[in-house]
Amino acid sequence: MQVTHSAPCERGGKWAVGPNRKKEVHVMKRTSTLLWIAAALFFGGGSLLIFYAFLIFGSFNLVELGLDDAPALAFDAMLLIVFFLAHSILVRKGVRARLGKAIPADYYGAFYAMTSGVTLAPMVLFWQATPVMAEADSPYSWILRVVFILGSAGFYWGITSLNFFDPFGTMVLRLRLRNREPQALPLAIKGAYRWVRHPLYFFSMVMIWGYPVVTADRLLFNGAWTAWIVFATMLEERDLVRDFGDAYRRYQSQVPMLLPWKRPAQGDAESL
Repeated sequence: MQVTHSAPCERGGKWAVGPNRKKEVHVMKRTSTLLWIAAALFFGGGSLLIFYAFLIFGSFNLVELGLDDAPALAFDAMLLIVFFLAHSILVRKGVRARLGKAIPADYYGAFYAMTSGVTLAPMVLFWQATPVMAEADSPYSWILRVVFILGSAGFYWGITSLNFFDPFGTMVLRLRLRNREPQALPLAIKGAYRWVRHPLYFFSMVMIWGYPVVTADRLLFNGAWTAWIVFATMLEERDLVRDFGDAYRRYQSQVPMLLPWKRPAQGDAESL
């Protein structure tokens, strides 16, 4: 009777891996990749849904710590800082390079989505509300709701204007599962990107401010997020110039960064 070994065996002074063992390794790697994808979608996608609900309805009041206004605002500010630091630091290329030894490049986008989700969801769920200072009456409350809806529609428009949208960092992993290599994408200028260079950020700010109730905690939230978006956009601009060079510099000269105050640009990245 012939016995087939799946364990490594020594051949010519080197250890060889049998076909069964190779298949096991392939299945384990594929399973691990699928788990990474699932975790990124769960933590990243779940936190975004919670965040969107927060923008619509305000604080959930799930965890009330019984704090006065000043301590509540200080606690909320701490939640904001934790998220902003995690989100801004991990996206920097220098930090990504340092973590490259522990986290393979293909998995870093999923890791980033998970980390962002783990810090975004607690910020929303533990947010401490303060008393209402003012509330828009009809028809102004409805106008603000329409503004929010328009911001949501604009955000979707911005997504559809992209050749590539991978908010949870799973595209590379999904390509690897199909034995395909990711391709470098050119600078594409169309749709919402003819009006502003960062339409997703612009429409995010529209949604953030399209809330009809004024509270101290909401003002803190809106102001902090607006400032962080502007700061993060400026950092991202440096990376985009480094990636696309003169083509992006021409784009900068023709299209505003965040506020659509000019006529939309005509032509593609090469003809601007």
